[in-house]
Amino acid sequence: MTATPPAGDPALVGPPDPEHDPRASYALEPEYVAALTARLVATSGRTDAVRSPLNDAPLAHVPQSTPLDVATAFSRARQAQVAWARTSLEHRQQALLRLHDLILDRQDEITDLVVLENGKARKHAFDEPLHVALTARYYGRTTRRHLETRRSPGVFPVLTRAEVNRVPKGVVGIISPWNYPFNLALIDGIAAIAAGNAVVAKPDAQTMLSALLGAELLEEAGFPKDLWQVVAGPGPEIGGAIIERADYVCFTGSTATGRVVAKACADRLVGSSLELGGKNPLLVLRDADLEKAAEGAVRAAFSSSGQLCVSIERMFVADQVYDRFVERFVARTQAMTLGATLDWGNDMGTLTSQAQLDTVVAQVEDAVAKGARVLTGGNHRPDLGPYYFEPTILEGVTPDMTCFGKETFGPVVSLYRFHDEADAISRANGGLYGLNASIYSEDGRRARFIARHIKCGTVNINEAFAATFASLDTPMGGMRESGTGRRQGAEGILRFTETQSVATQRVMRIAPAFGMSDELYAKVMTTNLRILKKLGRA
Repeated sequence: MTATPPAGDPALVGPPDPEHDPRASYALEPEYVAALTARLVATSGRTDAVRSPLNDAPLAHVPQSTPLDVATAFSRARQAQVAWARTSLEHRQQALLRLHDLILDRQDEITDLVVLENGKARKHAFDEPLHVALTARYYGRTTRRHLETRRSPGVFPVLTRAEVNRVPKGVVGIISPWNYPFNLALIDGIAAIAAGNAVVAKPDAQTMLSALLGAELLEEAGFPKDLWQVVAGPGPEIGGAIIERADYVCFTGSTATGRVVAKACADRLVGSSLELGGKNPLLVLRDADLEKAAEGAVRAAFSSSGQLCVSIERMFVADQVYDRFVERFVARTQAMTLGATLDWGNDMGTLTSQAQLDTVVAQVEDAVAKGARVLTGGNHRPDLGPYYFEPTILEGVTPDMTCFGKETFGPVVSLYRFHDEADAISRANGGLYGLNASIYSEDGRRARFIARHIKCGTVNINEAFAATFASLDTPMGGMRESGTGRRQGAEGILRFTETQSVATQRVMRIAPAFGMSDELYAKVMTTNLRILKKLGRA
């Protein structure tokens, strides 16, 4: 494996110190940080340091919010939402399309921040502004289609006019994670404000700046300033205050925390959507194009250093092609360019924190101690970054090993042979999760048939994860313990609305009239129902 040299003079950061490791020079301009953090509702007087995983040096000190600040944020958001809900769908769509253009114009700045805060390779960081721009454009083109009042058949033709309205929930609470700090801070909220809601967002402490830049871009695109509020602080301190006040909650994170969120929302009888953990499978069928499968497997397992909700951690390969596939997959993995810098050219960046590194190291060491074989990787690489871990392929993983069923959330994947496709489907469905899967086969029809039997919310055929992730008209979410609800598509925006039915009755009332007895009314209604059935009415 090769390592790229450190970056020279990336945007937004100070020049390198030639007397020290240039990686230690990454530091944001104080004025830039101040402008971003000024958007926070935070009066505690405390700050929390954001440290870059590229070098473990401080990037910024972020003011922290209190539960009272959360209450203030909701109060401002509610006032802004009342006026926003009255704006036309066309007005909202135009603002979303302006946001699309702004994100593309400032993609370098966004990508820099994502790499600095998260540590992923630049090409993977670029996926974040790309996907948010796609989301803004999608809802900028389709919000009217999803939300416009819909006429429905009334009980009596002509005499009953029925309509279905989509009414905004109110204020949506969004609790987003560190692994996709720009993307996941915005894509749920974009749909929420398109539907007429306001947002109070709590991004993860590790990646506050990327989320705050997103809030700045929303205001520049023309959304009202108070419509999108941002608070900062540990989940145990202010997460509950968000759930106590929100009319709907979006949470992306661990299954364990998702259960807590779901219970708290249930106690208040408010809705929630949860994208949680995964132990995602990839199937290589006997008729797969092995070069294509090996290339896709590298992206599936090691994009964003494996810190991707839909990342593949289990690969099931048909006996007939197992050895040939493994040879190609290992060779491609060993040829990856490794580096923790702002430069283009890295195939994989670093893990984001010491906690993630500890989890990955512990799972690999546990597997090796119990008999698993490391085909490549398996090492912590502090020469590349404090939390850098090599892309790792394991063979011979058994159920007694931690990484067999527990999510790793790092650049580690396990290989398994399968004898027939029924066995592969059964093993892919093993465990409690059901977020994403991939199938490689030259027989698309057969692969789509198998996909229907895989218990995952998204299934990609001859692609790692991007085919479903980037198809914005299709819903995305998990089955089983991988979550509830869906983002993207119609479901992604309709979850932020209440369904309201309005019916207008003309001429006759739906009750006995003109001196008609109740018995005669029942007979007349029965006759009408029979006639309507013959006419094909629903």
